[in-house]
Amino acid sequence: MEKYFNKVTPPGSTSLISSKRKTPYVSTSTEDNVHSHVPVFQSTSNFTMPNNIVDLDNLPCDPADRPRILSYNVNQRDEIRRRYWLKGPNQPSGHILPQTTIGNKQRCFISAWFSQYGNWLEYSVKTDKAFCLCCYLFRDHIEQQAGNDAFVTEGFNSWNKTERLLSHVGAVNSFHNRALKKCEDLVKQQQSIPVAFHKHSESAKKEYRIRLNASVEVCRHLLNGSLPFRGHDESATSLHRGQFLETLKLIRKFSSEVREVTLENAPGNNQVIAPKIQKHIAYCFSQEILKAVFDGLGKDVFALLVDESNDVSKKEQMAVVLRYVDGFGLVKERFIGVVHVTDTSSKSLKSSIDSLFAQHGLSMEQIRGQGYDGASNMRGEFNGLKALILKDNASAFYIHCFAHQLQLVVVAVARNHNGVGNFFEMLSLVMNVVCASCQRKDMIREGYKKIVQEAIGNNEIETGKGLNQELSLIRAGDTRWGSHYKTISSLVSLFPEVLKVLEYVEKEGKNNFSRNQAHGVTLYFETFDFVFYLHFMLRILELTNMLSQALQKKDQGIIEAVSLIQITKKKLQSFRDDGFEGLLEEVHVFCEKYEIEEVDMEAKYARNRRQNTDINNQHHYKVDTFIMVLDMQLEEFRDRFSELIKLSMLYPNDFTEVERRNLAQQLDFFYDVVKEDDRFANLNGISDLSRVMVETRKHISYYLVYRLVKLALVLPVATATVERCFSAMKLVKSDLRNRIANDFLNANNLWAGLLDQPATGDNKG
Repeated sequence: MEKYFNKVTPPGSTSLISSKRKTPYVSTSTEDNVHSHVPVFQSTSNFTMPNNIVDLDNLPCDPADRPRILSYNVNQRDEIRRRYWLKGPNQPSGHILPQTTIGNKQRCFISAWFSQYGNWLEYSVKTDKAFCLCCYLFRDHIEQQAGNDAFVTEGFNSWNKTERLLSHVGAVNSFHNRALKKCEDLVKQQQSIPVAFHKHSESAKKEYRIRLNASVEVCRHLLNGSLPFRGHDESATSLHRGQFLETLKLIRKFSSEVREVTLENAPGNNQVIAPKIQKHIAYCFSQEILKAVFDGLGKDVFALLVDESNDVSKKEQMAVVLRYVDGFGLVKERFIGVVHVTDTSSKSLKSSIDSLFAQHGLSMEQIRGQGYDGASNMRGEFNGLKALILKDNASAFYIHCFAHQLQLVVVAVARNHNGVGNFFEMLSLVMNVVCASCQRKDMIREGYKKIVQEAIGNNEIETGKGLNQELSLIRAGDTRWGSHYKTISSLVSLFPEVLKVLEYVEKEGKNNFSRNQAHGVTLYFETFDFVFYLHFMLRILELTNMLSQALQKKDQGIIEAVSLIQITKKKLQSFRDDGFEGLLEEVHVFCEKYEIEEVDMEAKYARNRRQNTDINNQHHYKVDTFIMVLDMQLEEFRDRFSELIKLSMLYPNDFTEVERRNLAQQLDFFYDVVKEDDRFANLNGISDLSRVMVETRKHISYYLVYRLVKLALVLPVATATVERCFSAMKLVKSDLRNRIANDFLNANNLWAGLLDQPATGDNKG
């Protein structure tokens, strides 16, 4: 962060950033004088101006989509030029470039030209044409220049005439070089009017630095707590002027140095508290975070995690997360941005990702895995996106989010059984009845509180920190991880209190419909069928809950995930083979405790009062229910997770034939070496192996082994981090902050503290 503020900007100028890439200015010059401009903070929000004003945060990235500079409002042209130049030329990489028949040969754009003409050459994936950024920005100053519009608006695609690229640059005084000079002058702080004409004393500069530092610290505090910056009324007579100003006033109370140079004691036009300045400070923080992410990634491979969700203003947002292994051998999952998508087709999603990659210098060739939750309403579009990315890069292996797969296996498959399906329907119904009002929820809480107090008084349960917490029923969601386990577990504990609420609704309900609902649920709850399915599904969810929690860890590797899946399958198989009698015993104890009539296992099974069958109850509950449901679970486990066995075949482009032969030899040597090295003892999976290899420098000696380990770690396991991003977004963009702009929303989400929250699951379910 310090490098953004390494130069003290004199009063009268409010520029925060001094480096070429990130120096924002807004020009006060005429169209032909690009040296006369006043540096101010970069705007990240929409604001009201005259007609023909565009949103600077949503300028077209693809050069084929850009209108001429002269079509923009005269008051915005220099700022638009500056935005484009600071962002740099659009140089997407990692795409399969289309071939064009020119003469008798197949020709195409060459990515190596980016290295040769990197400061101006652009490429449009949409039109398969090349453009010049600096000529686009300043060509309209002087019409009828050599080269016409070939590199400006029409685009260049004569791939057989590569000399045209060099001739376009031309001599020292060519239009291209003059335009390039104008672009460079556009971001030189020392050529601005305030710097050239205003000389300030050292004391004035010191005061400005104090004001700036105070504003920076206030922004840091507010970002860390996901707090709003602005207030409803920020006038001097307001009792609460908003979090930013109130926090600054608090700092002033404990620092006379800050108090003497801020707010009313600062020049009216140089208080460093304007909303633009607040947002630009947040933008600086976000750039530092992104810089750290991309420095850690470098040109290494990564996996792409994407998900979509609506924000509070009903805008469709796409969150993008990268999973990679850093220089210390640690697995990182880092959020890099929320992208607003107006069209959710697969091509539009791919175009948004292309623009984001071009902005940050990423390449499609670096992708070694892609993951989406597979349970959203956009799963069809994501399937299309998966195919488009695989077309550009066959090594971008797709992994269906393990956590969502597990949820689908456990719940969706179980519902294919009539009895289990009916159980979950009644479970949903009881939630609607019992949780329909605060009064009914309070009845459950108070009833459970009395039970706990009586049990403590009778020394039936232990007491201590974290024990005997208040319980309430939790509504299950098909795409929320672990929610069904929590719902059924809480229902077992709160069963008598739930029955009391149902009886209350049956007697005191407002209408016949609610009373009949409560009566029907009560009748079902007092049957052996309900008790059996309640404990049966609880046992299955208990066996899979540990796997569900493990799959949501950021550093979970795919090898460990496969191992956990195999262990879970073994536990389910063991439960299938030997668990029925133990389950019946639990059901018997529960029925006896709450006086629920049990069934004779040797008697004939009756589907209803009038229909008897040829099988007994033992056969129905053990064979037709217990074994059948578990067999369905095990079969689905095998089908959904079988693709993970083929890991060695995923990386055909990462190892040459010679390297594959050497890899086998390195593995043999590596195995013998680590057996004798105590530092490799007690490792907890391949994530620990990767870290220790870097610590012991063995990632250099056995670089092929480390490459294979890293590729296995890069493959995504679950989309938990993307879900955490949406959880953060819903904290930042609330009902009271529903107009927050995309850049400011990103700056808030990128703040590291927000990404460490536990995942809440699919925010759409």
